[in-house]
Amino acid sequence: MQIILTPPVAFILYLVLAASLFGVGRLLAGRSNPSKEKSSIYASGEASPLTRSLPGYRGFFVIALFFAMLHLGVLILGSGGNSPISIVYLIGLMLALVVLIIG
Repeated sequence: MQIILTPPVAFILYLVLAASLFGVGRLLAGRSNPSKEKSSIYASGEASPLTRSLPGYRGFFVIALFFAMLHLGVLILGSGGNSPISIVYLIGLMLALVVLIIG
């Protein structure tokens, strides 16, 4: 029984299991009938827009950077203890966050 737990044998067994489940699923699914409706974008009954939008991640990265700086700053302040340099670090952290918010 220990041979089944070795990585190469377990990988081959899982591969055979996944392939057999995939084959059974294909048999249960039946034949596909490609059509224009099946390949079109579903938009809850509305016509899809003709122009493409170009979403950006700039807003997400600004918020992610804000929270990363905030959390890491609090972790450093919490592990630093009570010292005068902590106040300087806290002021620098607040200035950095304000600059990040203002842009």
